[in-house]
Formats: sequence, C-alpha cells, structure tokens
Amino acid sequence: MANTDKIKDQTVQSSTDATSKIDAIKQLIFGENMQAYDSEFETLKQDILTKKQELEALMDDVKSEILQNIDNLSTDINIRITELENSFEDKADALNEKKVDRKLLGELFTKLGEKISQ
Repeated sequence: MANTDKIKDQTVQSSTDATSKIDAIKQLIFGENMQAYDSEFETLKQDILTKKQELEALMDDVKSEILQNIDNLSTDINIRITELENSFEDKADALNEKKVDRKLLGELFTKLGEKISQ
C-alpha cells in the first residue's frame, strides 16, 4: 500500500511538474503578452456571444413578423374567397330568375291554346 501511495504521489507530482513546465514555456514564448492575448480572446468571446444573442433576437422578431404576415394573408384570402362565393351565388340566382323554364312555358302555351280553341 505504501508503494501505491508513493506511485500516486509521484504521478500527481509529475503531472504538476509537467503543467508548471508548460506554463514556464508559455511564459518564455509569449511573455507579458499572454495576459493581453487572454484579454483579447475574452473580449472576442464576449463580442461573439453578444452578436449571437442579437441574431437570435432578430430571428425571433423576423419569425413572429412572418407568422403575422401569414396570418394576415390567410385572413385576406378567406375574405376574398367568401366574397367570390357570394358573388357567384348572386349571379347564379340572377340567372335562375332570367332563365325561362321550357317545360312550364310549354304547359302555359298548351293552356293558352286550349283557352283560345274554346
């Protein structure tokens, strides 16, 4: 057990040493500019998130506007269809009133002929 604990401690220590070595290498390569880079990246990240939120809000606005336009168009089409149906019914009724029923007209002529011959 003691050996296992020593091995775990060495692994953790070597991992910590590797991390500190990486940090030292970063410091050598980037130097004092590292904080400036981190700051710039954070600023860019915040700017991207802000733009994303603005775009999502704009997409929601456009979506609601499109849905409203579709609803208005649907209402307008329904009104026009109803108007056309009413116009068609009115014209059909007018034609029925103007149309002479041939059978009825034939019967009337027959009756008229019978009355004349009497």
